[in-house]
Amino acid sequence: MKPLTILHTEWSDGWGGQERRILSEMIGMQARGHRMLLACRPQAILSEKARAAGIEVHHLPFAGKFHPATIRGLLQLIETRHVDVVNTHSGIDSWTGGIAARRAGVRLVRTRHLNLPLKRNLLNFVHYLPHAVVTCGMEMQRILIERGFPPASVRSIPTGIDFNAFRPQHERTEVRATLGLQPTTFVVLMVGIIRGVKRHEIALRAFAALRRNNPDCALLLAGEGPMLIDMERLAAELQLGESIHFLGQRDDVPDLLQAADCLLLTSRSEGVPQAVTQAMGCGLPVVATAVGGVPELIKDGETGLLVPAESVELTTRALQELVGDPALSRRLALAGQQHATTRYSMDAMLDATESLYGQLLEAAA
Repeated sequence: MKPLTILHTEWSDGWGGQERRILSEMIGMQARGHRMLLACRPQAILSEKARAAGIEVHHLPFAGKFHPATIRGLLQLIETRHVDVVNTHSGIDSWTGGIAARRAGVRLVRTRHLNLPLKRNLLNFVHYLPHAVVTCGMEMQRILIERGFPPASVRSIPTGIDFNAFRPQHERTEVRATLGLQPTTFVVLMVGIIRGVKRHEIALRAFAALRRNNPDCALLLAGEGPMLIDMERLAAELQLGESIHFLGQRDDVPDLLQAADCLLLTSRSEGVPQAVTQAMGCGLPVVATAVGGVPELIKDGETGLLVPAESVELTTRALQELVGDPALSRRLALAGQQHATTRYSMDAMLDATESLYGQLLEAAA
């Protein structure tokens, strides 16, 4: 297709799966010859990472859903940069970006990253603005359609991973040594923002129970977030001592996956989590809650192990299965890797995105 100018908007300042997808999509589309622009707040972590990747970044306040200065700034960007498509992502920027795109008469796409219910109504007219809504999985797509979104306008495009580039840079033994881990220790890894929806409390309690029968194990938490101090306190209460490692924000996730024996996800709500896709693609077995789009990635007992949300007991049991059965771990890892690399590649995401943009522009012609 002909090169397009695409403006992404993002209100969030944080750095999680949503922001990672935006960045990887912009980098991938830019590599295909499209001109990528990002409008975000100046303090956003995404801002510095996008600039480092050669993306044109513009700072706006995004101080409210009807913020006049932000809407004017977006309109100016759309007009002066001859934008073809605006793609919004969070709540505030979906209002400001949606209003600006509609006033400018350009195609508007909203990517919905969270598996939380939305319902169309006249008071919440932001949901009527996009020409298309992208979800990160089929379950999210189904829920939006059930909530009144037109089926023809909702498209499932799972987050793609560049598995060729997403590879560890150091050997397993080297990474473990850096983290102070023994070669024989069974290592459980969690990757993600430490906030309520991720339910790290369930993970810590399940890990504490696992340790009672398996003292030679460790839990790595990669990420920061508003509940970090609470989880540090809980770890002290559970007397986890040096078996738990709060690693903070990390840019070496492939190395951490290389060092681990399984990935754990205990969220009570998810879309299609990148951490799970990445772990599977790297050949790591996964224990995850059966929420949102996770069952699209994991078929229980075949490509990983699924557990109910909020269950310490069943989470512990699933971890114990992996500790006690290395053959099961290897089988799940191999099957999961094949599934992830086949269905969730970067090229698959970019192909689907280009196709959607092309269809919207053709319909507008």
